[in-house]
Amino acid sequence: MRRTTLHHLRLLGLTAALFGPLSLSPAWAQSAAQSFSAPGKTEPAEALHLAAAIELALSANPGLSAATHALRASEGALVQAGVLPNPAISVLVEDTRDKAARTTTVQIDQPIELGGKRAARIELAERGRAAAAAELAVKRREVRAEATGAFFDVLAAQQRVRQAEDLFGLAQKATQAASRRVAAGKISPVEETRARVAEASVRVALAQARGELTAARKRLSATWGNPTPRFERAEGQIGVLPGIPSPEEIERRLRRSPALARARAEAGHSGALAELERTRRFGDITVSLGSKRAEELGRNQTLIGLSVPLPLFDRNQGNVLEAAQRAEQARDELTAAEIRLSTEAAQAHERLEASALEAGALQEEILPGAQNAYEAASKGFALGKFSFLEVLDAQRTFFQAQSQYLRTLAEAHRAAAELDRILGDAIATSSANDSHP
Repeated sequence: MRRTTLHHLRLLGLTAALFGPLSLSPAWAQSAAQSFSAPGKTEPAEALHLAAAIELALSANPGLSAATHALRASEGALVQAGVLPNPAISVLVEDTRDKAARTTTVQIDQPIELGGKRAARIELAERGRAAAAAELAVKRREVRAEATGAFFDVLAAQQRVRQAEDLFGLAQKATQAASRRVAAGKISPVEETRARVAEASVRVALAQARGELTAARKRLSATWGNPTPRFERAEGQIGVLPGIPSPEEIERRLRRSPALARARAEAGHSGALAELERTRRFGDITVSLGSKRAEELGRNQTLIGLSVPLPLFDRNQGNVLEAAQRAEQARDELTAAEIRLSTEAAQAHERLEASALEAGALQEEILPGAQNAYEAASKGFALGKFSFLEVLDAQRTFFQAQSQYLRTLAEAHRAAAELDRILGDAIATSSANDSHP
């Protein structure tokens, strides 16, 4: 029995020499254990700048973290794709009652893949990793654009609150002036009532502006997963508009945008899947090597076998057809993505241009004129030259011009952030919005 055991051990050694090691440890498998997550950042308690907001969002956004884990998972799939199939060992004992007539067989079966299945499987896993990396890049641009737009929304909301506070102070002064003139008998008490109604309206507008600021701050902090903002205020210059790229520059940058790279990676992944299904049309063979010990004969017999499946019914034809159609679908989706991204970039570019022109007109012509008209009406009312209705009309015009200017600036920055998301490169802005204290 000891001689039989030694013979079986020698047989196992011969099998290892024939088929090579039973497990693979590729060098690139070590990258699966590496961490992709950025070091945690701390939200400031006081002033928050644009660069800090983007850094916080990129380091702690939950959606970005999920995309990072998807990339890690693709690394594991790539490791598994290169692994060879395991051998199987079997032991068969015949006639267990009669030791003299007993027959013991030890056999090792090793499947061998044909048709390039392993190479196709590795190619599919590499394409999957490329698609996951492209998805992570797209998600980073989306998070950056979302944080940028939310940051400028906070800046605009802060400015609206300051304007509403200024208007409220002016409304209070107008009410006091009306009260003095009513007491002096120069105007009707109805004018004082109108002044108090106007003051109440501005107070309501101030409360609304503060509520919008609270909501904007929460939207910004949500980009890094914090439902309760810790920062006290956002600091930057909303009036500094981003640069406007030319159509030629947009077309050049669009060709290497992360969103288009993702569509190409998905098309490549579908093509690799179709190739893998085509390789599965060929069956795999199984090579067997074993030893049979016949106690009755008193000697060992070497067993060699070969198993070949016959592809009579299942030739993987359904999966091949499905994968081929999926590959065609991915190519059509790539074409659709090119058209969609080009359209979105053109629309964002037009929004940015229109907002910049509107902001320039408001800043240079409309706002100064509305402010001068309001100041003149207020002084004239105090001197008795204008009625309070004229003051209210000038005040309303000035407030609407200011609100429109802030909306236009915020829209310009949102359009620039949208271009940043589509094209993958940040639109140049003044360093005033990126500086740290």
